[in-house]
Amino acid sequence: MSNKVVINLAHGAGNPRNSEGAFITLANGRILFVYTYYYADSWSDIAQAKLVSRYSDDGGKTWSRNAQVVLENEATWNTMSVSLLRLGDGRIALFYLRTNSFHDCRLYLRTSADEAGSWSEPNLCIPAPGYFPVLNDRVIQLSSGRLLIPTAYHRPRLADHPDDWKAWDYRASTLFYYSDDDGETWQESQDWWGLPVKSRSGLQEPGAIELLSGEIYAWARTDTGRQWALRSKDQGRTWSPPEPTGFLSPNSSLSLKRIPETGDLLAIWNDRSRRWKLPAPVLTDKLSANSSWGRTPLVAAISSNEGKTWKKHKLIESDHRRGFCYASIHFDRDAVLLAYCFGGKGDGVLQNTRIRRISLDWFYQ
Repeated sequence: MSNKVVINLAHGAGNPRNSEGAFITLANGRILFVYTYYYADSWSDIAQAKLVSRYSDDGGKTWSRNAQVVLENEATWNTMSVSLLRLGDGRIALFYLRTNSFHDCRLYLRTSADEAGSWSEPNLCIPAPGYFPVLNDRVIQLSSGRLLIPTAYHRPRLADHPDDWKAWDYRASTLFYYSDDDGETWQESQDWWGLPVKSRSGLQEPGAIELLSGEIYAWARTDTGRQWALRSKDQGRTWSPPEPTGFLSPNSSLSLKRIPETGDLLAIWNDRSRRWKLPAPVLTDKLSANSSWGRTPLVAAISSNEGKTWKKHKLIESDHRRGFCYASIHFDRDAVLLAYCFGGKGDGVLQNTRIRRISLDWFYQ
């Protein structure tokens, strides 16, 4: 059993933030990690960023020393938030956001037929205008072959001044886009859902997973102290009203994938239940470099019954002075690779990314 940090992608001069990535295994066994690289003088979500990569040739135990550019910045603000998938025809799909303003943030798709050596021209996945963030490692492919994008919509509050934070509504509605032709064309789900209780967040940063029954289980972060869930019985066309879940958490994302070796579900999130006897998170002003933003501890749990109950709760990170969030999950035979943002205690929560390699038996011990 092992649980080891294999690389910290720390910020530095001319690189104020490294964050939000996703993994893919190439045909030769190499594991590629693509993440957001900020290159100006700010680590704000609206600062300049591009996509870069690191690789591992030994199952994630060691990583290349230097970052390689995957995509230069294609937007006014940044190019960020990656999802990677292997399509049915063998091509690799690279999904990413172009963020131009608080009125324009949408997902694009490029594909590679030569194992990430080169990329096609971009294809817009969300035809509607507006601010539609899609979290990293969130686009999924269903057993039918359908591609599904969980996203949220933040409406404009001011027609003018789209570069002003006041022009953007923090409250989000969750919806989905899907494609049945490997991303050539996209359809919008029939249902948009808001949070049915008073909230400043709404339903933010949704994710989704296909259950063995064929039902799609989706979730979103909120400021109500827990994640909320939606379900679809028709491959993402329509969705049930949101309901509260047992995932207690701050307003921070949850990540959920199926373990290929066992068929169980693995969840990674900031568990704020009473299970852990830990000091209270350090909370100061959100922009402070000494705040955890409440995004601690980072934990794992396993479900062997399609999410009905969860067991084997394990602490991954427990420092109450730091925050840990935006986890991506990748499986490599008997190991799990986790990449997530970490900071606080002198660094912003989003400024650094950590990759941790954990043997699968560690989660089950």
